Amino acid sequence: MTRFGLTAASIVLAAGLATQAAAAEKLNYYCSAQEDWCQLMARGFEEATGIKVNMTRRSSGETFALIKAESANPKGDVWWGGTGDPHLQAAEEGLTQPYISPMRGELHPWALAQAESAGDRTIGIYSGALGYGYNEELLKANNLPVPACWKDLLDPVYKGHVQMANPNTSGTAYTTLATIVQLFGEEDGFAFMKSLHANINQYTKSGSAPIKAAARGENTIGIVFMHDAVKQAVSGFPIKVVAPCEGTGYEIGSMSIIAGARNLENARKFYDWALTAAVQSRALEVKAYQVMSNVAAESSPAAPDLSSIKLIDYDFALYGSSAERKRLLKKWDDEVSVLPQ
Repeated sequence: MTRFGLTAASIVLAAGLATQAAAAEKLNYYCSAQEDWCQLMARGFEEATGIKVNMTRRSSGETFALIKAESANPKGDVWWGGTGDPHLQAAEEGLTQPYISPMRGELHPWALAQAESAGDRTIGIYSGALGYGYNEELLKANNLPVPACWKDLLDPVYKGHVQMANPNTSGTAYTTLATIVQLFGEEDGFAFMKSLHANINQYTKSGSAPIKAAARGENTIGIVFMHDAVKQAVSGFPIKVVAPCEGTGYEIGSMSIIAGARNLENARKFYDWALTAAVQSRALEVKAYQVMSNVAAESSPAAPDLSSIKLIDYDFALYGSSAERKRLLKKWDDEVSVLPQ
């Protein structure tokens, strides 16, 4: 009986260790960047470490909602990419956990500022300015003037020719809403969004979808981060990129470790790996033209020059807060999305 008991215990212990070992070789990775970049990061980490990566790709707004829905039983380990505002909100709500990477000494100050504002529950991995792009051929075919400013997009001649994402699902679109409010003030900002609504042909789920549609000739003007428009232009599509004349907001794309991560050590390994210059330089392989957070990461001459763009003093602490984000989205739902087009 004693021998049998010891054997049974040994079997149970061995099974438990095997389960732990299997878990130790996995990473559940939530990605909110462009699909090909998400895939490159997943496969690159697998090749570098031998750790199997299970990837889920969703927009930043959708990923935030997913992490919140799973908070009682977290399934994700690390969230990489997407605008910083939802990452900041996740940090505020305790959905992500602090981590201080040994790579921090290699990062730009704005990346560290993002971490400090969130109690080290997130960190900046790239930055990019908001703007829009247009299909030059469609603009000419429809005898439309060339837009140069945000307010140009309100001209009735563009009715049915403008596309942006829904700010409830897209971090890009929420950044647009927050930018317009900061540029023009809340009252005039919402008046702007109402006038813009009259010209919108579709609100997409994904922030980059409007410029992809413009590249395919299905839409004329897409409100996106400028680097997404640059990607389409560099790929050979007739896309022109605009930095709006009034000034514009910007994002700090971020990375966070999910609270209660089942594969915490692997999440930390991914986090450190993703902050290296070599890995960040690989963004160019998938035509991702953001400014990367590691100071030594390579950049493309095609990437938007942030120093030449009139950037507003974007208030990440306020507009990344849970209360302000919920308030603005509700106001947009109640006052803008319900209007006829």
